[in-house]
Amino acid sequence: MLRRVLLAAAAALSLAGASTARAQEAVTVFAAASLTDAMRALGQEWASRGNPAPRFSFAASSALARQMEQGAPADLFMSADEQWMNYVQERNLIVNDTRTSPLGNSLVLVAPTASAQPVTITRETNLLAMLGANGRIATGDPAHVPVGRYAQAALTWMGQWDAISPRLARADNVRAALLLVERGEAPFGIVYGTDAAASQGVRVVGTFPAASHTPVTYPFALTRRAADNAQARAFLTFLTGPEARPTWQRFGFSIAQ
Repeated sequence: MLRRVLLAAAAALSLAGASTARAQEAVTVFAAASLTDAMRALGQEWASRGNPAPRFSFAASSALARQMEQGAPADLFMSADEQWMNYVQERNLIVNDTRTSPLGNSLVLVAPTASAQPVTITRETNLLAMLGANGRIATGDPAHVPVGRYAQAALTWMGQWDAISPRLARADNVRAALLLVERGEAPFGIVYGTDAAASQGVRVVGTFPAASHTPVTYPFALTRRAADNAQARAFLTFLTGPEARPTWQRFGFSIAQ
């Protein structure tokens, strides 16, 4: 009898220890590339409160979603559009009731700082003429990168997708597209307003009307792997709560009402 009691007590202590260790593990966050600067700042703030510093993986939402599908160990997924969050949800990779879309962004046309001339973007704006004979517009690949999908929608709204599509410089994520414009390898780029604001090498020359594309939203969710991870849940609560709002706004994101 005594032996059974001792074994039960040992097992309970073992589980408690494992739970405590799990709670103190660093949270692994898979986040869209456009969230890079804000998330690094928020990660530092989280760590300054005595929590383990989060581990980040920044890339196109599509790449991160597919990595999760293949078993990559993410605790939180933060997508730049609803479609890729739908993708992981349909594959039962997230905790559905933790899904929330707390942020928004704008879609803008940028040019290298030295050549930036403002333009009001309407259906009549002739982007092809602005490109000249050989110019290209850098953006994410519309086949899988959210910013490219928004760009395709906006160009379709303008009636210029068929003409502009062959002239796209299709990047793997929004930061890669921004870099092409910063280097002068593309005279224009279609990126998010927050990415443009973070760059010293480009200027916003125009903002695409809200009616030209679906709203740019950022869904967050806890992954199935982290369903019992108290640290991951706490970090998600922090990121979507009032304490994080000033940082999101400082980096140019809008807060969902």
